[in-house]
Amino acid sequence: MSGEPQRGARWLTGAGGVMRRAALPGLKAAARRESASVLHLRRSHEPPAGLGGTDARPGARLPEGFAVLRVVRAEGTGRQDAYRLHGWCGGLTVKCSPGPTRLTAPAVSLGNVSREGGEFPSEILRGIQHWSDNQTELARWINLIRARHGAALRLIVWDDTGFELPWELFLVPTDVQYGLEGGLLGALLVMARWTTVHDVDQDLPRETGECHGRVLGYVHKDMSDDGSVFAPYAHQLHLEMTPFLRALDTPTGRTGLVYMGCHGTYGETVPRLSLGERTWAEFNGEAMHVLRADRSLVCLNACHSGRFVDNRAQGEHALRGFAELFLRKGAGGCIVTAGKVGDLEARALVRRLVHEVATHPQWPVADTLRAFRARAVEEFGSLAVVPTTRNDDGQVDRIGQKRVLRLLYAFMFHYYGHPLTTLRLAVGDEANPGGGGGW
Repeated sequence: MSGEPQRGARWLTGAGGVMRRAALPGLKAAARRESASVLHLRRSHEPPAGLGGTDARPGARLPEGFAVLRVVRAEGTGRQDAYRLHGWCGGLTVKCSPGPTRLTAPAVSLGNVSREGGEFPSEILRGIQHWSDNQTELARWINLIRARHGAALRLIVWDDTGFELPWELFLVPTDVQYGLEGGLLGALLVMARWTTVHDVDQDLPRETGECHGRVLGYVHKDMSDDGSVFAPYAHQLHLEMTPFLRALDTPTGRTGLVYMGCHGTYGETVPRLSLGERTWAEFNGEAMHVLRADRSLVCLNACHSGRFVDNRAQGEHALRGFAELFLRKGAGGCIVTAGKVGDLEARALVRRLVHEVATHPQWPVADTLRAFRARAVEEFGSLAVVPTTRNDDGQVDRIGQKRVLRLLYAFMFHYYGHPLTTLRLAVGDEANPGGGGGW
């Protein structure tokens, strides 16, 4: 037997589904924190200035209780890739310059959860907690806006870095002064993500109101069971991509939800992005008139569907991914996954999530996702007690690692769009006929 410790990718060998962990370099116990002097919390007498090359003035568009956290690339010490933060909520603002604790953090990316040869789920979660502990200025601002607005707070994280920072899992500390409990950001408050949508005159998401109508979908044969969640609703599901895309380009009635349950791939260049064996460029060439006409919500139950690529290889300095693509085509919002969610347990979570979104039409989609994550935290238990990788007998704690994995999966579903967007599916006794063996 080798004296080298067993790596995380093999902790479930022989245990059933194939579950692999993300690579996570060793983390130093001592955290280097930026000086609190970079924190600016004040009442602003001017609207927020344009950010990231846009003339965005969301303070003039978003109602009371809405907050924006803008995250953009910057150059850190020694020309390292880094990012800076600018958050605003009414008169409460925060600005954090790039520094030693705001560098690219690939080890905490959820896109690496299934990476072969990687670390245990508990080590990934501990790494995210360590990353969170370094962001003291941001945590203080979050608790201040939580104290001011309570449950009415709505946060939009507009992240154009492409660094895959796990904002939904950001660990917010307890604040005794304001009587606020700590926890994971995406479970504590309602939040949505945003990305710059290229080639359209739009910065932050416009309020789309209610997505309503039938379900139009494509379901790969390997995931055909996903379609059962839509049985109570009017739906047209396809088992082949070509008739699905044809239907997506032909408005018929009204479509509330466009659903894709299929395999997805990710790579460092745009041609490596795919859904259901079609590339990003092939989807980009489709008109998708249904989205423009009905402002439908899009749900991409596909591995890596929420990941972005800096498309410099094709001559542009722009982040491209499927969330940006479907929003640009006219979607009223987009639910995507931040990495590989491929085993049966994770698919059960997806079906449960879709079911809850569909059966609570009066709730904004972002509210439903917050409740979904909060339930996952409740089922996990105290975040102060993260399972160790091994038991006292030296054996991998498989039960504990599975618990952490379920928690990470629940936070891998990201929503891009306006925080008030809702979904109401039309009730139907029978399915509309779908091409390509659809139902």
